[in-house]
Amino acid sequence: MKRDRIFSVDIGNSWYKILASDDGELVDYQIPNAIALFDEEFYEKPYDEEDMDFEENLIVEIKSPAVLDRREIFYIGKSAMKQRNVSLTSFNNQKIDEDRTYILLFASAAYHALLTESSEGDLNYTIDQLAVSLPTTQYKEKKELFKERLTGDHTVIFHKVPGVKEPKEVAVKIHIKEVIVGAEGALAYLALTREPDSLLISDESLVKDSAKGIIIGDLGGDSVDFVGIKNNKPVASVEGEPFGINQFLDNIIQKVSKNELYTFNSRSELEEKLAAGQSEWYVEPFAGVKKDISKYITPQLRLMAIKYLEHFDRVRSSSNEIKGAARYIAVGGAAQIAEKQIKEAAVKWSERGRPIELMFPEEMSKLNVQGLMILAKMHLLSKKQKSKDEYALTKG
Repeated sequence: MKRDRIFSVDIGNSWYKILASDDGELVDYQIPNAIALFDEEFYEKPYDEEDMDFEENLIVEIKSPAVLDRREIFYIGKSAMKQRNVSLTSFNNQKIDEDRTYILLFASAAYHALLTESSEGDLNYTIDQLAVSLPTTQYKEKKELFKERLTGDHTVIFHKVPGVKEPKEVAVKIHIKEVIVGAEGALAYLALTREPDSLLISDESLVKDSAKGIIIGDLGGDSVDFVGIKNNKPVASVEGEPFGINQFLDNIIQKVSKNELYTFNSRSELEEKLAAGQSEWYVEPFAGVKKDISKYITPQLRLMAIKYLEHFDRVRSSSNEIKGAARYIAVGGAAQIAEKQIKEAAVKWSERGRPIELMFPEEMSKLNVQGLMILAKMHLLSKKQKSKDEYALTKG
């Protein structure tokens, strides 16, 4: 397994969460889902580029069959969030059909290659296994097309690279040998039940409970991905919904902008504050002036929590395969942010006579990308075993 290069990406509407394994060494990081068109005329050179963090100045050009417009240059991630023309995800966006997905995916892989490979010039980087996630609403119909578009050769050109001589460009040629796609929610179950190194079952009680049924509600930016697990396998009758935290983030941003004269650069900036806890729920519209924004946040999280439980209730009632489920599990970054409000809403739900006792695992926001890495390792192990068996047969 150590010689395999695996790149796993949970394609979130707010963040691209990444786990990369190079020769068995694991790297974990995330990039905001934000892009902005680059205009040479308006580019402001950092005052001292030696102090400039490369991640804060990611300016990319993508040459790939998967990208329709190959002439444009983009800011991505943190550098895009600083731009006035920053583009965030639209409601119920179709990830496979949008250029931004491929721009961010290939640029993330190329950025990782530059961080891990010792090279002062252009770079060739091969990924043995690219593992990516899709919402359950897009997984069934689109996964094969996604694999097709991602497999093969793609070139990422980084412009204005700090610390690099003129013309300050570095090209990274990425070769992706194989792509595996996982469904959000089902990946979380894999992470909850398998040990990431040995790949053996790590939670026997959860697997045992799957005989009665488990429902996982993965609450993200623009979708809540419900997955029913029966006898350790996903069932077909449970579907996701186009509902997530982004609409509530947008409401908070609008209210703060109107009432406190502070404008968030992006949803990601607000989401970072929410994830950091209530002690960070303030803004500084002017130097030295702090404004508490919890009065705009809490009501929106409560509304989201109620809607989340409504979806949970509908899902458990609509599937014959999963009726009488033994466990309900909340996962996803949005569920982690609103854990307190979801628990409060669940108490009221119980008072109505329809209890939903939710389990909140640790690292809820990272379970999908952890599941992707496990899925990729299992797939590669299976391939190697098959090759060994075929070799033994030919020798026999």
